[in-house]
Amino acid sequence: MKVTVDQQLCVGNGLCEAAAPDLFAVGDDGMAQVLVDEIPAADQELADEAVAACPARALIAHR
Repeated sequence: MKVTVDQQLCVGNGLCEAAAPDLFAVGDDGMAQVLVDEIPAADQELADEAVAACPARALIAHR
């Protein structure tokens, strides 16, 4: 599983980072960043929670 960020939609509120701080961070530019290339199987549920938490729908899960 991979997750990407649509930078055009991201508003940088940090809900993804709050839900899964080992997978997401808000960078110095105020935009969400995915910290890993591939989401480990053990973290996929957390990643799904972060995707669902994004009010801007800027996170896209690729399976």
